[in-house]
Amino acid sequence: METITGAELVAQALIDRKINHIFSLSGGHITPIYQHLEGSDVKIYDTRHEQSAVFMAEAWGKMTRKAGVAMVTAGPGFTNALTGVASAHFSNTPLVLIAGCVGLDNKEKLDLQDMPQEAVIKPMVKKALVCQKAERVVEYVDMAFRIAESGRPGPVYLEFPIDVLNAPVDKASVRHTHTCVSSHPSDPAKAKSLMEMIQAAQKPLVIAGTGAWQSHAEAELKAFIEATGIPLFTSLSGRGILSDTHPLCFEGALAIRPGGGFAAYIETDLVIILGTRLSLYYMFGDVFNPEAKIAQVDILPEEIGRNRSVDLAIASDIKGFLTQCNALIEQENASASLIEKFTPWIDTVKTAHEQGKSFAQNDWASDNIPIHPMRLAREINEFMDQEDDIVVADGGDTTTWLGMTRTLKVPGTYLDYGIFGSLAVGLPYTNAAKLLYPDSRVILMTGDGSVGFNFMEFETAIRKNRPIVVVISNDLGWGMIRHSQEIRIGHAIEEGTFIGRVEYHKMVEAIGGKGYYVEDPKDIRPALEDAFASGKVCCINVMVDPTTVSPASMALANVGAYKA
Repeated sequence: METITGAELVAQALIDRKINHIFSLSGGHITPIYQHLEGSDVKIYDTRHEQSAVFMAEAWGKMTRKAGVAMVTAGPGFTNALTGVASAHFSNTPLVLIAGCVGLDNKEKLDLQDMPQEAVIKPMVKKALVCQKAERVVEYVDMAFRIAESGRPGPVYLEFPIDVLNAPVDKASVRHTHTCVSSHPSDPAKAKSLMEMIQAAQKPLVIAGTGAWQSHAEAELKAFIEATGIPLFTSLSGRGILSDTHPLCFEGALAIRPGGGFAAYIETDLVIILGTRLSLYYMFGDVFNPEAKIAQVDILPEEIGRNRSVDLAIASDIKGFLTQCNALIEQENASASLIEKFTPWIDTVKTAHEQGKSFAQNDWASDNIPIHPMRLAREINEFMDQEDDIVVADGGDTTTWLGMTRTLKVPGTYLDYGIFGSLAVGLPYTNAAKLLYPDSRVILMTGDGSVGFNFMEFETAIRKNRPIVVVISNDLGWGMIRHSQEIRIGHAIEEGTFIGRVEYHKMVEAIGGKGYYVEDPKDIRPALEDAFASGKVCCINVMVDPTTVSPASMALANVGAYKA
């Protein structure tokens, strides 16, 4: 009888799936898997914290639309990973988290790092899988990836007790399954209903989000927008799915972004939502004209109708559904009449867009010292002008400023924390982007508070020779909380909102990177040019005006749990 261990089966299953990288921090309960991956085509990318490993896997999933893989050890390794899993859950990102745990024979014996991991993580994932028989390892790996990547993507948890990993089994008893699901279901009848709603509308608009990106609907969305002449706004991972420079794309869907979004939302009579959710980003649906009809397309039926009644509920894949819509437009030869009909509406949105942009020009062009963070965001946006440039945002106000500014021409090239709003994603996301796209320029704009969470991932980038550039928008503390307190209670509570002047650039220099200190806006561009030319991991510490208040801070003041 020829035998094989559970750990070797795990490793071989990952190799067979042609996984490029596993993001991990080592530990005793996963060492058997490490042992059999060593020297293989599957590279282990080790981080300085398990949270960073999972955030890297999430970024990988966001950019590739394939499951990123993280692997952590039992107990504290597992708990350190939970924030990244929650982030992937809210961003609908395919991810497989592999974790070790104590042996089945040692459960409830107070063994090292024992805890009920499955029960803790179950509400945060699409599926929690615990393999208790070594001969079924390959089936469980197959299930994990199939579930993570099919339907609405999301995180899946896959647990292997250490005695299962070490158990030898008869090779002949192992069932080898490997299934890849590629499905674009659509509803032809609902496509016809939507086209009837479009024909009846005068001021329709489309919001395309993560679902459009995840379903690979770039070409279909472009064809649909151009055939109908309907204005488009993009959201979350859908940003850039049609270039912001396209005459029918009016950039980001957030109402706080300078442009025509808010004006369009209060005038529209038909909102077509393609693969995004009616969340806080849209005031839970209240930002739209209350008389407007709503058509929502989502691959998960349960999502449709959250926060606002929907007039046309369409449970479909975005790519599949748009394919049906485009076919109807062609069959009915409807394109020319639709474009002519909506031209006045496009002109209205275009005028509102230009006016909205004009209101932010003073901040974008500000020469003030301390530097206005919108000026910093604009400098980064204008410098990162190549199509393959990757821009990452982290921090409360900082993500807001960059989100209000960044121009996107290509999807999958802008990353932020999305709906979950977890700080600390910046350095892991940036490292993952540079690993995936080693020849692209990769930059992170982060707050001085958020950069501290996973600061040692600077060392990871240096050690692995991944030259990233990190720009710290340094407002001396937790600006978003500070400003929301000032608005709501009249003053900021110093403990917990004030950090002070920290020389982050010198800290990066001390571990082998290059640092810059910037106080004058005219020095931002030269620092960016020199940083990218250096070929080193760089930190540009930019002192920004701590008194500037973002729209997100104002919003937080209204939702925070403050004493009346």
